[in-house]
Amino acid sequence: MKKQYKSLENRIVDAFVLILSLFIFVICILPLINVLALSFSGKEAAIAGKVSLWPVDFTFDSYVYLLQEKRFFLSFWMSVKRVFLGVLINMLLTVLMAYPLSLETRQFPARDKYMWLLIFTMLFNGGVVPWYFVIRNLGMLDSIWALVLPGAVPVFNVILIINFFRNIPKAIKESAQLDGIGPLGMLIRMYIPLSKPAIATVSLFSIVNHWNSFFDGMLLMNTPEKMPLQTYIQSLVIRISDISQSGLSAEQLADRMSQRTFNASKIVVSTIPILLIYPFLQKYFVTGITLGSVKE
Repeated sequence: MKKQYKSLENRIVDAFVLILSLFIFVICILPLINVLALSFSGKEAAIAGKVSLWPVDFTFDSYVYLLQEKRFFLSFWMSVKRVFLGVLINMLLTVLMAYPLSLETRQFPARDKYMWLLIFTMLFNGGVVPWYFVIRNLGMLDSIWALVLPGAVPVFNVILIINFFRNIPKAIKESAQLDGIGPLGMLIRMYIPLSKPAIATVSLFSIVNHWNSFFDGMLLMNTPEKMPLQTYIQSLVIRISDISQSGLSAEQLADRMSQRTFNASKIVVSTIPILLIYPFLQKYFVTGITLGSVKE
């Protein structure tokens, strides 16, 4: 087999893309390394600003104290429940909405009207205040349903799944119809198994969105123990947490660590679930995005 050689222009472009990608990677990874180093550093080094990319006065004090922080684990469990319920509802409604909207207009004459309604919600919204009052009037404040139901149908995800469904070969659909498979059977037995890359990609979007969301928790959750993890961490980042809620006095806490290193340990722990989940879905990511974002 004859080996193909790239032209000088193509090699320059490849080198530029590689260098740019490495530069972006370094920019993204350095803050995480800094927070990780800070979480393992001593109090004096953190206060003096000596920590950069490597721990100074290495210690596990922040993580030892974190294991005693009941509020952190309550918020962690709240976020786990939110991700589980949120992703389940998101995927169920997204697939059920995308399936009829992926059909041809002769099969579903009102398809275009519903598509315009979906796109309209992407461009315009009622604002935060009406959104809050609707949730309050529905009696969902301070409950997990206030976190998962308002965003139950992500329009962007629906559009990705619609385009992926439309790329399924017509011959497969027609052969299934000839075998007597109905619409629901075709969705469950044909569309979903063939759309694993798109569904995995959309699931990853949904997981990351629910796990990282903090703003809705600030507005909708009144009980501190019910706040999701990111809302809890956000409150620590912007203010000094209430030391009276901890099991140690202010003097004891100051002797063991600075509040900065303690907050860094919480941020590190909060990123672990996403880092564990992503490798299992990464192989579907590129395929799901490219096929789901292009219409035939």
